[in-house]
Amino acid sequence: MNYPWNCDPAHDKQVFNDRLVELNQLLDHKQFDTIRQMVIEVEVPDMAELLEELPQASQILFFRTLPRKTASAVFAYLSHNAKEDLINALSDEDALHLIKSLDADDRAAFLDELPAEVVQALSLRLPHDKLKEVQLLLGYPPESVGRLMRPDFVSIQEHWTVQQALNYLRSLRQDSSRFNTLFVTNEDNQLTDALHIRKLALALDPQTPIQQLMDHRVIYIHAREDQEKAVEMMQHYDLNSLPVVDGDEVLVGMVTVDDVLDVAQAETTEDFHKMGSVGVINFNISSAGALMLYRKRIGWLLLLVFVNIFAGMAIATFEHMIAAVVALVFFLPLIIGSSGNAGAQTSTLMVRSLATGDVRMKDWGRLMLKEISVAAALGLTMGLAISAIGFWQGGEALALVVGLSMVAVVVVGSLMGMSLPFLLSKLNIDPATASAPLITSMADILGILIYFSIAVSILPAP
Repeated sequence: MNYPWNCDPAHDKQVFNDRLVELNQLLDHKQFDTIRQMVIEVEVPDMAELLEELPQASQILFFRTLPRKTASAVFAYLSHNAKEDLINALSDEDALHLIKSLDADDRAAFLDELPAEVVQALSLRLPHDKLKEVQLLLGYPPESVGRLMRPDFVSIQEHWTVQQALNYLRSLRQDSSRFNTLFVTNEDNQLTDALHIRKLALALDPQTPIQQLMDHRVIYIHAREDQEKAVEMMQHYDLNSLPVVDGDEVLVGMVTVDDVLDVAQAETTEDFHKMGSVGVINFNISSAGALMLYRKRIGWLLLLVFVNIFAGMAIATFEHMIAAVVALVFFLPLIIGSSGNAGAQTSTLMVRSLATGDVRMKDWGRLMLKEISVAAALGLTMGLAISAIGFWQGGEALALVVGLSMVAVVVVGSLMGMSLPFLLSKLNIDPATASAPLITSMADILGILIYFSIAVSILPAP
């Protein structure tokens, strides 16, 4: 081999392609021992990425070649479709082993998306403790923290001593990041605090009661809260793990950084899809069928067609003015385009700011005043530029019409783009629904009305 197999393919596409070609050749020639030696040098996430790029028949062959422990680790990184294909191709025993190897939250999410008959068959063979974990997580509403949490947390009792707590951790015989933060509970398993393990390690007297190390300033979240709330809290408080409690404050699980990263990515992707007026796409675009993509996009496009009919009606209302001053048509695309662009630009900023918590409903008045001044400055700059062209095309009157129109449509479009996400948020509707195409279409209609109204007021009547 003349290239390193442990190089990150995301940073070197050629290396990744070379790996893929060589791996296909080795699989074709059934050189399984060579493959086993090669994968030792490959990180598990890279191995999963390689597997998904192989033809389906080769995927099964490659997966069977991997050592069982490595195969379980790779399986956890695969997409849902790739996991389902493998489960269907493997024996019942191997499939059951893979599902058992997943973390509780990943196992529940995977089973939730499988066909009912497959889930029923697998559930009958799952160990009771793992089946109970799945039932616990699936008992919470979709998109709730309860679906995201891990029930395999580590907790200590507040009435223990430091020595008892350390002995308990040693008895678990695990080297896990779960030990970094230890959740403290009372006799009723209610959460009372969270301690970093270094507090126990640095305690001078092993007989120090855990209660003496506590400050009762624990940050937690309820299991039925939305997953986005967990993302916001972990970002705001810079937490590595977040304890989850039920309605009685009983500790039922925890959320980790890698869990919320997946949620944050999914929520951001969902917002982008909504802002592009394509609905929520929860599948891989490259593997999606043409019919599915058509169904996801046609609804919004038809709606926008009907919205834009009003733009045509607005133009038809001023047809006599257009016939009298043909030069108005020259500036029409510039005026309505600027209105829509200003609205889309502002709505994108507001939707993202609302999603990240940078702005809240109470900030609307202050932001409105700021946006008026910013939009007026933008409109004035653009108006001066276009009025020079208007003077060249039709004299002072036309220059005044296009200049004033540009200022007005930019201000109106910007205020619409800022206000609509706030209005939707107030109505408990996702602000991302204020998509760029929708804002643009609405701003176009207002831009046409403003432009020709100003023209009627200033230019001589036809």
